[in-house]
Amino acid sequence: MLKKIFTTITRIELKYKTMRNRSLKLSLLFILSTIISCDEPETVVTDIVHSDGSITRRIEMKNSENKFNISNIQVPFDSTWMVKDSLEVNEKGDTMWVKRAEKLFLNVDELNSAYKSDSGSNQGFSRFAEFKKSFKWFNTEYRFSEVIDKTLSNGYPVDQFLDEEELKWFYSPEYINNEKKNGADSLKYRAYEDSILVKTEKWENKSFASEWLNVFANLVEGKPENNLTRQSLKTRENDFVKLLEANKEKFDSLWAADKLLGTIIGEEEVVKYKTEADSALKIVTDLFFINFSNYFQRIDMPGKLIATNGNTDSTMMLLWPVQSDYFLTQPYEMWAVSKEPNRWAWIISGLFVLFVVAGLVFKAIKKG
Repeated sequence: MLKKIFTTITRIELKYKTMRNRSLKLSLLFILSTIISCDEPETVVTDIVHSDGSITRRIEMKNSENKFNISNIQVPFDSTWMVKDSLEVNEKGDTMWVKRAEKLFLNVDELNSAYKSDSGSNQGFSRFAEFKKSFKWFNTEYRFSEVIDKTLSNGYPVDQFLDEEELKWFYSPEYINNEKKNGADSLKYRAYEDSILVKTEKWENKSFASEWLNVFANLVEGKPENNLTRQSLKTRENDFVKLLEANKEKFDSLWAADKLLGTIIGEEEVVKYKTEADSALKIVTDLFFINFSNYFQRIDMPGKLIATNGNTDSTMMLLWPVQSDYFLTQPYEMWAVSKEPNRWAWIISGLFVLFVVAGLVFKAIKKG
């Protein structure tokens, strides 16, 4: 149990490396105080996609104790699944309880219905799957994806702050990045990670400021003698970002003393809208530190894989880490495209070619 607690704390600390604003520490401390009672298992979800659109979903859950309460499981799970329990020793020599479950969903509609009725630890988050089948004569293409809707309504997409290679690092499983940081070019990759952290902090600060200004605008909209329009507040976004960056270690005290709010909305408006400003801060802080239980998603496609945004794990299966950073400001889509040859199309095409060739040969012989 202690190992699970420290693992969870480490995960939160990694997120906090890019969220250093003091005002957000309050939510972090609250989360840390509730970790002791958290029994979420380490979970890997595998979607085996079939050519008819059905999905065999497998869940592998590991826990140091034999506790697998539905309310602690990261994805939909109930008594209708086929389940196998075992007690195993991992590569580190630790004894783990393992629960493996499997269920066939006839189509994505059934899977999406399970998401909507989920009573697990990630209930309330908008998640859905999509499947598309395209006929291309010689091949049939399949596209399957798992999508999680974004948390913030007014944040900035992270790809506005990171280039293609940096995004690959950002979305990669932690163990892949750690292998690079601990390898021959460790100094290079550690410096590279630090540069990405600086950029993602800028992304989060900009998104925090944008979200707060919009939430605050919603709360004061329609108030008597309100001069704080959404457009006028938007022009102060960069000033808010500079305040966040310059006051990392004392943001909460300065905010409580109204030292920062006056700079953002004007000194004359502080008394009038202090309550709305504090409410907006709480709403946005809660959105940034949502209580989401991480897991891994794997997808196995029919036929030959031709495109994906996923990684390949040790079993050569597509793998995505699923964590709240990834869908903070834009939907997180885990997708793959594959194809299968239409043998009958090849046969018909071959017979047609033979027929045409035979006709040309016969015509030539007849002329001769």
